[in-house]
Amino acid sequence: MKRSFKFLSFRLFLVLGTTIVIFNSCGNFLKNKSTYDKGVIINGVKWATRNVDAPGTFAAKPEDAGMFYQWKDSIGWSATDLINSNGDTIWNDCYFGGISWEKANDPSPAGWRVPTVDEIKALFDTDKVCHEWTTINGVSGRKFTDKTTGNSLFLPAAGLRYYSDGALFDAGEDGCYWSSTAYKHYETHAYYLYFYSDNAEWDWDYFNRSYGFSVRAVAE
Repeated sequence: MKRSFKFLSFRLFLVLGTTIVIFNSCGNFLKNKSTYDKGVIINGVKWATRNVDAPGTFAAKPEDAGMFYQWKDSIGWSATDLINSNGDTIWNDCYFGGISWEKANDPSPAGWRVPTVDEIKALFDTDKVCHEWTTINGVSGRKFTDKTTGNSLFLPAAGLRYYSDGALFDAGEDGCYWSSTAYKHYETHAYYLYFYSDNAEWDWDYFNRSYGFSVRAVAE
């Protein structure tokens, strides 16, 4: 007599370091995400060591680009193909208004958030922090080092996505990172960190909120 068994699927959760890998019963890959980061303190601010990747996750390594975000938006855009974290390919050249990047739209993993402009400014306190253009594992970027502790933070020069059509510009040459702080005199602009091989600065005026920038989170 044959016995009929109903196929029962199951999920196997494997925790490997900071990465959670989920497989179904047929061994198909479902999800691979990293939501934990040890962080590093630079001039009193605890920064994540990796860029934000898909919403709620970190990139695998400090030199990885992660995803690009328009200001105050929780939708990430790939650093390679023009496709976003929802699977769409239509770039939105509009921008969000308002004076701050609310938690509801923050793509950072739990316990982290987009930094304020004051937290970015702390990286440029020359009495306490120095910075230099460098390369890690073949990826160019800028390293910020706390003069007291020796702690360092590497930001890859991931480039940016252009405001009108989402085209990728200056990957490997420039780094552009959003703050959560709006520029109060122009609703179209917000503060950001910008660097290239010869210089680094915080600013607000050159890029508008529709550009796609990297996000490097700070601890809540």
